[in-house]
Amino acid sequence: MKLRWAALMAVLALGVLVPATATAQAALPTPPPAQTPAEPRSPEFTLGQNSPNPFGSATVIPFQLGNPEDCRDSVRQYHVTLRIYNVLAQLVAIPILQSGEFASGQSIVNLSMRCGSYTAFWNGMYLNTSQPVLPGVYLYRFEVDGRAVARKMVIVR
Repeated sequence: MKLRWAALMAVLALGVLVPATATAQAALPTPPPAQTPAEPRSPEFTLGQNSPNPFGSATVIPFQLGNPEDCRDSVRQYHVTLRIYNVLAQLVAIPILQSGEFASGQSIVNLSMRCGSYTAFWNGMYLNTSQPVLPGVYLYRFEVDGRAVARKMVIVR
């Protein structure tokens, strides 16, 4: 219980510092975007919002590698990892692949995957246990070839 209060106090203390930092950064001028005549590049990957959100017991996370409508480079392999963290940045779970080219149930850690649309599944349990995680805010971090993006999800029970 003491650890939980200490974590809450740390989050609140950081929350007080963030607006001052954000204000100072907002005052800096931003350079105009470079104008290039090159054709627009499609994103290397996209991470969708988990569904449902908030959720009670299980959720799915959609993601795409390359441009699924136009997967011309079928030999291109993406190195993919998907992990779920709590607000203290502690690893909570590793989702499994629900649909795609691999067998269902494979953990999404350092997988080599081809262009396409995929769905990950998380049952709301702590890593390698049958114990459900506590209600609250969690982050899922999607890493493809060293580039990462994260989104938040909410668990209610």
